[in-house]
Amino acid sequence: MRGTARVRARGLRRDAAAAAPARAVAAEPPPDPRPFLVVPAIDLRSGRCVRLVQGSFASATYFPLDPAEQARRFAAAGARMIHVVDLDAAEGKGLDNRAAIAAIRSAVPVVLEVGGGVRSDDDARRLVDLGIERIVVGTVLAGSPRTVGGWVERFGRRFVAGIDARAGRVRVAGWTTDGGIVDTDLAGRLAAIGIVGLVYTNIAVDGTLGGPDIARTVEVARAAGLPTLLSGGIGSPADVEAAAGADPLVVGAIVGRAMYEGRVDLAGLLATFPQPQVV
Repeated sequence: MRGTARVRARGLRRDAAAAAPARAVAAEPPPDPRPFLVVPAIDLRSGRCVRLVQGSFASATYFPLDPAEQARRFAAAGARMIHVVDLDAAEGKGLDNRAAIAAIRSAVPVVLEVGGGVRSDDDARRLVDLGIERIVVGTVLAGSPRTVGGWVERFGRRFVAGIDARAGRVRVAGWTTDGGIVDTDLAGRLAAIGIVGLVYTNIAVDGTLGGPDIARTVEVARAAGLPTLLSGGIGSPADVEAAAGADPLVVGAIVGRAMYEGRVDLAGLLATFPQPQVV
């Protein structure tokens, strides 16, 4: 009888254990977002802030704020770097926005990355003299990488490649002319001449708000082996999140029209993604 009782007791204990609710396992918190640079853009035409669609000057939308005041607002939101493009200089018709760039430089202490129409020693020197930390070169880089290598030797490691492409072909002179080279091939030549980083734009999506070309940006970044900023097509916070998870070499994204039109909140993005120091 006692043996039978012990068997019954063991059975009762098993039944009780089966009936007991399972202990909740604490879910692991999601990993923190990796550092990812969110870079607001100021494109300049006739001294004013403007945005284009696919690089077409006919598509220009002008925004009311003075460029220097716009830069102050970006800095107040927490931006570590501002990307500035001189569209008039890029067009190459003898006009530029260097006075507006000087005003931006005086207005904010953040790192400025400036491009557009940097095609001579004098162009590079003027930006260096203004205190511009990062100078974007495109047209001369595609045609004469040695020239840019000479600028690196004279003015220091502050030059960033601006590779703008349509269907994989590099475009130059304000995106109006074929540069005679494929984007990944040009990217593979950069490290040897002292280029410190890369901005990649797929012209087909620039200004469209339809989403960035992350896949091609990753290909070009890997061909260069350099830290790369994605540019063009950002239309929502989800686009930035997708870019941030793409590849370790894609270290940031430039945000333009979506920010000006209120589709993304710069301060919110800067709070979401830890902002690395920029030098």
